[in-house]
Amino acid sequence: MTLTTIDPTSALVVIDLQKGIVSAHADRPAAAAVERATRLAAEFRRHDLPVVLVNVTGRAPGRTEAVRSTGGTALPSDWADLVDELDVQPTDHLISKRRRSAFHDTGLDTLLRDLGVTQTVLAGISTSSGVESTARSASDHGYHVVLVTDAMSDPDAESHRHSVERVFPKLGETATTAEVIDMVGATR
Repeated sequence: MTLTTIDPTSALVVIDLQKGIVSAHADRPAAAAVERATRLAAEFRRHDLPVVLVNVTGRAPGRTEAVRSTGGTALPSDWADLVDELDVQPTDHLISKRRRSAFHDTGLDTLLRDLGVTQTVLAGISTSSGVESTARSASDHGYHVVLVTDAMSDPDAESHRHSVERVFPKLGETATTAEVIDMVGATR
């Protein structure tokens, strides 16, 4: 379903736009997702709407049989740092996660409820993993979910397409960056 409204208490949630992940997906779709998420963040800030920036700092404990894709080498010290383009502001809310969903064991739901948020606007990497998992959780928690499909990317184009075309319409509304920015501006 396409975007119908921006709630007065909506929040932008940007998933995993951090140096280690973005550099691993250094392709045109990832660069476009970063640029568009940055524009969304600036617009939400301009209208005093919450911006939540999520990074992933590791894996869930107990998964020792899972092998890191780094071939056993340590991750760079700035791997979990958010990309500079996001221009993190003191008013932004930072959430670190260890699982795919930004809601699981992070306090994100409590934060959003404390802020009076009723709608989550999602962007980030990877469409079929962190973004989709967070969208499922947001829907399960009762938020009005908006998925900004041109402000997300996936290393697998087919997985991205599947999430956007088949999964997201079941979880919420979809929109482009321009549509969200226009609607945020029109409702403020």
